[in-house]
Amino acid sequence: MSKFIIEGGHSLRGEVTVSGSKNATLPILASTLLTAETCTIENVPNIQDIQTLLSILESLGSKISWSKEGHLVVDNSNVSGKDPDFSLVRKIRASVLISGPLLARFGRVKVTHPGGCHIGARPIDVHLRALSALGAKVTMEDQFYSIDAPAVIGAKVVLDEMSVTATENVIMAAVLARGITEIHLAAAEPEITNLIESLNLMGAKIRGMGLHVLVIEGVDKLHGAHLQIIPDRIEAGTLVMAAAITHGDVIVNGYVENHLNIFTNKLRDANVQFQLLPNNKIHVSKSTIIKPVDIRTDIYPGFPTDLQAPFAVLMTQANGNSRVFETMYDGRLNYLKELAKMGSAATILDPHRAIIMGPSVLYGREIDSLDIRAGATLILAALTANGQSTINHAEIIDRGYEQIDDKLRKLGAHISRTND
Repeated sequence: MSKFIIEGGHSLRGEVTVSGSKNATLPILASTLLTAETCTIENVPNIQDIQTLLSILESLGSKISWSKEGHLVVDNSNVSGKDPDFSLVRKIRASVLISGPLLARFGRVKVTHPGGCHIGARPIDVHLRALSALGAKVTMEDQFYSIDAPAVIGAKVVLDEMSVTATENVIMAAVLARGITEIHLAAAEPEITNLIESLNLMGAKIRGMGLHVLVIEGVDKLHGAHLQIIPDRIEAGTLVMAAAITHGDVIVNGYVENHLNIFTNKLRDANVQFQLLPNNKIHVSKSTIIKPVDIRTDIYPGFPTDLQAPFAVLMTQANGNSRVFETMYDGRLNYLKELAKMGSAATILDPHRAIIMGPSVLYGREIDSLDIRAGATLILAALTANGQSTINHAEIIDRGYEQIDDKLRKLGAHISRTND
């Protein structure tokens, strides 16, 4: 088990660059399975979830190499349609993303129920029903799903919900389908736009980017391409709040405002002092009086569920009560119990709603990282707390943030890592 040791009370100052998006890299990596030609991918974050998916691809026959920092070369010419390593599939939720491309290219795929963070129920029924609409036959035995389609046939697919990964899976299955596919109630996150742009560079024909209805004209094959990963909007928002909560002065490179419009509005509402700069930069200057803000998570372009917990730390320092309504997952407010150990005052009304009473003086404690985003939240709390904090299970945070301790240390944070 890894631990972060953080001494709070130090303002952050300097400049930091956001890594490539985890949630964009994962589907784009999976999409390379659609072609036997080599793809190069730029701005790839070297984090645990990416490494796990790369290992899954290698178990399928992929040849993976890092040409330099952040640059991946993926050669799937030896991928033959064999089953993946199921022990790896069980480790991350994103492993479900291999289903669409393998089905499209080889007509079959067998997967087990994917793993991931424990933040509430996340069934894959919406994926299976959507692939069935494209002509696939799904059979289940124990925890294994066998998905077969001698030919993927274009069809009208109406998703049961605006699921990001289900939208991505259906897009990847449909690009090699016979005929036209329409996806209704498609999610429209920037990460999906990044996937669509990448697939079109590989020869796909996808229209409706950024909309909730996508039209895909199937093609015979895709080719290799040079692909670019967008900055991670969740990391960008987290770094901005690290600057704000420590009353720091920080420039964050890779803050794409169009990806974070409602988050940016909430920063204004909270009286965080910042200036948006050209070339996707934001300058956060010393913020003094923090105002309470109510947030309600929602599908994009609503407030991101992955920034709900980090934003709540800022609200512990606000002058008044803030309300949190987590609409996406029913296990995502558990981090408030860890913050309570540090001195925050919050009432969990039910699995989806909480009231945060501020301002609270936070104190260093030994606390546990419950999931990726909750772990980042506890880092923020520790940065502003009085005294020293120990955050257990730092390896969970590593799954989603590339060298977060190094980045914060360069900004002046007193943070170190130990391994038991």
